[in-house]
Amino acid sequence: MDAIRNTVLEAWMTEHGYSSNSLADAVNSAVEQLTGHVGGLDGSSVRAWKAGRVTWPKSAARKALEDVTGLPAVALGFVPRGGPSPTPAPSQQEEPDMKRRTLVGGIAAAAATAAAPGAASPRRIGMSDVNRLNKRFAEIIASDHRHGGQPGIEERAAALADEALNLQNAGSATQRVRSSLYASGAAFRSSAMWAAIDGRRYDVAKAHMREAQALAEMSGDQAIKFRIWSHAGTMYRHMGRPADACAANDVARNLHLTRRDPLFASLGLARQGAIHGTAQNRADTRRAFEQAQDAMLRADPADHRPVWLLAFYDQAELDSLALSAYLALGDYPTAEYHAHRCLSSLRPHMVRSRAITTTRLAHALLAQGAAEAATATAMKVPTDAATRHARVSRMLQEFGAALRATAPRSTTAQTWTEHTTSWRTAA
Repeated sequence: MDAIRNTVLEAWMTEHGYSSNSLADAVNSAVEQLTGHVGGLDGSSVRAWKAGRVTWPKSAARKALEDVTGLPAVALGFVPRGGPSPTPAPSQQEEPDMKRRTLVGGIAAAAATAAAPGAASPRRIGMSDVNRLNKRFAEIIASDHRHGGQPGIEERAAALADEALNLQNAGSATQRVRSSLYASGAAFRSSAMWAAIDGRRYDVAKAHMREAQALAEMSGDQAIKFRIWSHAGTMYRHMGRPADACAANDVARNLHLTRRDPLFASLGLARQGAIHGTAQNRADTRRAFEQAQDAMLRADPADHRPVWLLAFYDQAELDSLALSAYLALGDYPTAEYHAHRCLSSLRPHMVRSRAITTTRLAHALLAQGAAEAATATAMKVPTDAATRHARVSRMLQEFGAALRATAPRSTTAQTWTEHTTSWRTAA
C-alpha cells in the first residue's frame, strides 16, 4: 500500500513558517535540551514524516517535536505503532476528504486528552502573559546592573525562563504568542548565562548558553540570538580563548539585524575590538573601535530596541570595552583615556560597571608608575563590589599583587593592605 502523506504536519509547518530543514534544526535543538546530545535529524527526516514513510518518529525526536510544536504527536497526524491502519478510500477522488475527516477527528481527540482534567476549556495564553514576564525581565536587568553576577540573579533568571516555558503548555496560544514566549525564555536564560559569566562560573554559563540558544532558535528573534552569541564571545574572552570568542561574536555580527540597525553593529564591533585586544592584535583593535564609534554615530536613537540593549549599550560601554582592550595590549595611556571617558558618562544605575571601570583605571595608573594615584583610585571601589563581585575581587587582588611587586615596603602598599583588611572586616 502506498504511504499516505501527513497533510496535518504539512499544514502546521506551512502555518508556522517552517521548512523541512528549519523544523529539523528546531527539533535537533530540542533533543539536545532533553538529552544533552544534539539530534541527528535533517531535512530528509522531516520529508519522510510528511510523505508518510515514517508514521511514528522515535521517542526522543517525537518528544522534541511535541515540545517544538506544543502538540501531541497524534495531533500532528502521526499514528502510534500497532495502531489501526487507515482504510484505503474507494476512489482516488474521495481519499483526501476521508483522510481529512479521520485526521481532524484524531486532532480533536488529542486536544481533549491534552486538556486539563474535567470539562473546563484550556486556558488561552495571550500577549498580556508575555508582557507580564517582560516586566520581570526588566527587573532582572536592573538587578544585574546594580549587583553583577550574583548566584541569586542567575537563579531568578533561570526560574523565570522555566516559567515562560511552562506557559507554553498551560493552554492554547497563537503562533505570535508562542514565539514571544520562546523569546522570553531565551532572554531569561541569557541573563542567567550572563550572571554566571560575570561571576566566573563558566561551566554553568555554558549550560545556560545551550538552553538559551535552543529557545532563541525556536523564537526566531534576531535580537535575542545576537545577545546570546555576543555573550558567548565575551565568555570565551574572559576565559582567555580569543579564537573561540571571535568565532562566537562573528555569529552575532553576521545576523542581518546588524545590517538593519547600526547600534547592534556597533556593539558587535566594540566587543570584537575587546577580543582583538586579548589576542594582542593592535591594528585590528584600533580599526574595530573606529568602526564601532562610526556605527554608533549613525544609529538613530529613536529606533525601537529591546530593553536589555537600551539599558547598557551607549558611549560609556563602548569606552569601557576600549579600556579593557587597551589594558590587555599594554597601551596604558590610551586605556586611562577611555577609563575617564567612561566614568564621566556612566549612568547612575550602572553600579557594577562603575566598580569595574574604576578598578581598571587603577591598573592603568599603576602601570604608568603612579602608585599613589592608582591606590587612591582603587580605594574608591565600594566594599560590596570589592568583596562580592567575582570579577572585581579578582582584579583588585591582582592590583594588590602588582602594587606590592612595584613598591613592596612603601607607605602606599601599607595603606592598601590596611584598606583591604577593612573590606574583609566589613564583609
